[in-house]
Amino acid sequence: MGFAERVVAQALLVMMAALLQLSHAAVYKVGDSAGWTTIGNIDYKQWAATKTFQVGDIIHFEYNAQFHNVMRVTHPMYRACNASAPLATYNTGNDSINITTKGHHYFFCGVPGHCQAGQKVDINVLRSSETAPSPAPSGLSPSSVPSVGGPAPSPSSAISLRASKGSFSMLGLAMAAFTVFV
Repeated sequence: MGFAERVVAQALLVMMAALLQLSHAAVYKVGDSAGWTTIGNIDYKQWAATKTFQVGDIIHFEYNAQFHNVMRVTHPMYRACNASAPLATYNTGNDSINITTKGHHYFFCGVPGHCQAGQKVDINVLRSSETAPSPAPSGLSPSSVPSVGGPAPSPSSAISLRASKGSFSMLGLAMAAFTVFV
């Protein structure tokens, strides 16, 4: 194998490794189809309770930037809806936040009155040894339990790349075999 072929093979292996890392992430749109809003009485606590967040996941806030924003805050600020000194502020209307640590991540809308009206969410990233929330009583799935005041969460609201992990693994094996024979 010549030098150029080896460089190409190594580049492909590096790209494959990056794709395998990505295969563990999921993208969650806060509020599902309703998005980040005060309209429709969305229960963001209930929305978050139906998800299993992991380090590497992406939390996506979609909203009208003329009327809303997203502030990342501490727990005391979250409880009090205190927007005086946020850890971060997002205001594009299309904000994606990569979750890089386990534990609680608190967000709310900093527009006066919106947090108090319920436009706040606690993203709790479990340690890998912790288990996901238990299913709804009587064997009902969360999507079959009607939510009050808003649409039921969509089972496809998390664009999971975890499901494609097998495909990426097979692609990685194929690429490794290719590099051996080139």
